[in-house]
Amino acid sequence: MESIWKTSVWQQFGAAIAMLEDPIVRCPDQLWTSVLWEDPDDPRYGHFWFVAYHTLFWLDLFLTGSSEGFKPPAPFVRGSLPENPYTKDQVLTYLQDCRQRCKATIMGLTDAKAQERCVFEWMQPSFLELQLYSMRHVQEHAAQLSLVLGQQGIAGADWIAQAIEKAE
Repeated sequence: MESIWKTSVWQQFGAAIAMLEDPIVRCPDQLWTSVLWEDPDDPRYGHFWFVAYHTLFWLDLFLTGSSEGFKPPAPFVRGSLPENPYTKDQVLTYLQDCRQRCKATIMGLTDAKAQERCVFEWMQPSFLELQLYSMRHVQEHAAQLSLVLGQQGIAGADWIAQAIEKAE
């Protein structure tokens, strides 16, 4: 896969991840469990902390290209909610891991890998398309979290144009 494509995709994906990181970092403790929306299955699904975690869970899963055998890293558990909300530090550690993995995945992408079919119940995109789909998902939830903070008068990043490289 051409280097210009990989670099461009990473720069935009990395920017979306940075846009997600911004409201997580800025979220004050009293809003960590605030309700973004009411969920009929479990109220926690609409909490700030869960939306942040959910976004990273799916980013992580989509980087693998398959749900078969996927397990998020500890302390996160697939398929069940914790007794207590995940902490901001736990979520931010997961975000850093996902950022590094995303960059390595995109920058190491080959034409063959980009064209592989990824089978999920609701779609069967190529691996490359799945990454673009995932980028849109990250940006969607980053915007929701930023909106909640903005409604509370907590200003954040206006726009992040490209990936922000973090010291590893």
